[in-house]
Amino acid sequence: MSSFRHPGTVLTDHVLTVPLDHGDPAGETIDIFARAVVTPGNADKPWLLFLQGGPGSASPRPIGRDSWVGRALDDYRVLLLDQRGTGRSTRVSRHSVTRRGTPEAQAEYLSHFRADSIVRDAELLRRSLLGDERWTVLGQSFGGFCAVNYLSFAPEGLREVLITGGLPGLDARAEDVYRATYPRVAGRNEAHYDRYPSDVAAVRDICAFLRDRDVRLPDGARLTVESFQTLGIAFGSSTGSHELHYLVEDAFESPGVLSDAFLAQVHARIGFASNPIFPLLHEACYGQQNATGWAAQRVRSEHPAFDASSDVVYFTGEMTYPWQFDVDPALTPLREAAHLLAARASWPRLYDPARLAANEVPVVAAVYYEDMYVDRSLSLATAAAIRGARTWITNEHEHDALRVSSRAILDRLIAMARGDA
Repeated sequence: MSSFRHPGTVLTDHVLTVPLDHGDPAGETIDIFARAVVTPGNADKPWLLFLQGGPGSASPRPIGRDSWVGRALDDYRVLLLDQRGTGRSTRVSRHSVTRRGTPEAQAEYLSHFRADSIVRDAELLRRSLLGDERWTVLGQSFGGFCAVNYLSFAPEGLREVLITGGLPGLDARAEDVYRATYPRVAGRNEAHYDRYPSDVAAVRDICAFLRDRDVRLPDGARLTVESFQTLGIAFGSSTGSHELHYLVEDAFESPGVLSDAFLAQVHARIGFASNPIFPLLHEACYGQQNATGWAAQRVRSEHPAFDASSDVVYFTGEMTYPWQFDVDPALTPLREAAHLLAARASWPRLYDPARLAANEVPVVAAVYYEDMYVDRSLSLATAAAIRGARTWITNEHEHDALRVSSRAILDRLIAMARGDA
């Protein structure tokens, strides 16, 4: 355990060894890293565990009291967990996974990096640091999925639960999610082209160029039309449409030459070297005793607007596709394991409707009305299924509101949890 100071905060690092497979506590182990952030003199405040969005993203690295952490420190001591496979917890990468040996061994290893394992890690961490004391959980996006799993299987560890843009469908399959979200992504494309009509031709020109040439990103990955379309994941954030416009408006430094700056920015946005868990396990977030079977690819065929050869090229959203494992060097060594995970039908259930119906933990959730990533109707059905859960439905914020409007979001949710709003 080590500590250091930032302006207004003391940060303390914790590492805990946990089972890779919680069903086999005597078997292989991995390390879990968490960082406590505390305001000096406030060591008696209750704890708040932050569960990051993803899957596969490390917890934030705050500087002082920046972003939502500063607001949370008004009421809590904050613990930032690097979920297993991310950050300073035992990492998942092409190197660590391929060392497992066969694709079957790789897939088996990766199967232990879903929300259910993350929650069991959190419980071991809570007991190690707090003993019998309960803590508040703040779950953003995928972190909200984890929080609902927590409510289902270990509510005894929870004081209250705050969720931002992350109420999952309790029984929704991956294809249900994509049938709900593809039309919303299409709407974001239409709004983007209404805002920036010159982008219709600019995007069409880029795609025509990519069809005719072997264009490589800085890591050697081939930039195809389909991979270029995945930039649309940005449409779900508050500034994503504007950022995409600035990216495409000057993609060519001269006729027939895509600029190095453009290619570098595209690589930073669509490459998975820093987060291979996302394409490997994104669809598995919805796997519950069923195979996901590359649902986004299958459902895409039901939405011809996303055909890459269309005159108006639509970007895709928070979807992952099998061909990504053919073009991204960080993923190609994991191709066979990815296909095995997509075919896996033995995923355990992630949520317990009966336990949720008897819930006694205060639960409040911000549901973003136009959320491009997490379907509103599925979220509201889940809220109705969790006894006592309260929702704040708003069209004033996007999915990234916790980051860009942190005080407004946490002020409202904390007041709701305490019955003051």
